[in-house]
Amino acid sequence: MRRVLAFYQFLCVDDPQAECSSLQILGDELALRGTILVAHEGVNGTVVGDTQALQQLSQHLLHQYGVKSQKWSDLQPANSGFHRFKVRVKPEIVSFGVDDLDMSQLGEHVDAQTWNRLVDDPEVIVIDTRNDYEIDIGSFEGAVSPHTKSFRQFPAWVADNLDPEKHTKVAMFCTGGIRCEKASAYMLNKGFENVYQLDGGILQYLEDTQASESRWNGECFVFDQRVSVNADLEQGQYKQCYACRHPLSVEELASAAFEHGVSCPYCIDRTSEERRLQFRERQHQVRLATERGEQHIGQDQRKARERQHSDE
Repeated sequence: MRRVLAFYQFLCVDDPQAECSSLQILGDELALRGTILVAHEGVNGTVVGDTQALQQLSQHLLHQYGVKSQKWSDLQPANSGFHRFKVRVKPEIVSFGVDDLDMSQLGEHVDAQTWNRLVDDPEVIVIDTRNDYEIDIGSFEGAVSPHTKSFRQFPAWVADNLDPEKHTKVAMFCTGGIRCEKASAYMLNKGFENVYQLDGGILQYLEDTQASESRWNGECFVFDQRVSVNADLEQGQYKQCYACRHPLSVEELASAAFEHGVSCPYCIDRTSEERRLQFRERQHQVRLATERGEQHIGQDQRKARERQHSDE
């Protein structure tokens, strides 16, 4: 049975290139597919493989890097996974843009029940650390959106909008935990004292919480072919614009601005005609490959997937 293993760990990696080569050899031997990022600050990956192969990888990650944040899930038909296995060296395992960030101090990890109390507490500011296109389709009750296009914009938003003297209790969340963990380290570095993060992110919260107790509204954007999941962690209603990555509702898919793989209501006014022509050619090649019974992964789609992976 093929399954999915998602993981991350912040730790000091002295030689990322050597670790990259070692993980590439291991993944190839285990016939894995997916992407692993290695940086001086740690490792981050999502891989698909047979259960036994993933168990071997899981043990290696635990013993070699102390990776405790590991999330297992079944391989869904709509999420057929990656088409190759690649380990890459990156400046960061999640793009943030702050040099020499001290990751030794992190916010307090809290479970779903404690999180509900924080959400209900008027003295706590709850911050969604995800990108605006993710937040558009769902978030927690009363959560503040930084309206960022990428996680790298978060530090500037904090500088402009938050004050350690005024905001004495800060609770943050993201999809799976990696972004709010890095954000929590940044907040502590900036003098915020009571910093909390949702352990395992939104996905773990939805798994652990009954509908009657949930503070979540809407659907959760995910970085795979499902696009979104509902409160039951089943594939949601949204599709994705492959031009700008924004999730699209049924109504938006019916818009005159939507052209599959080319444009949508969110990007049609900021995409040049030359760029749309390139997108149309890409879609033409995808259709031809489909007719031949082949997989087609365009360069733009590969780059988009890597960008999304580093944003997780």
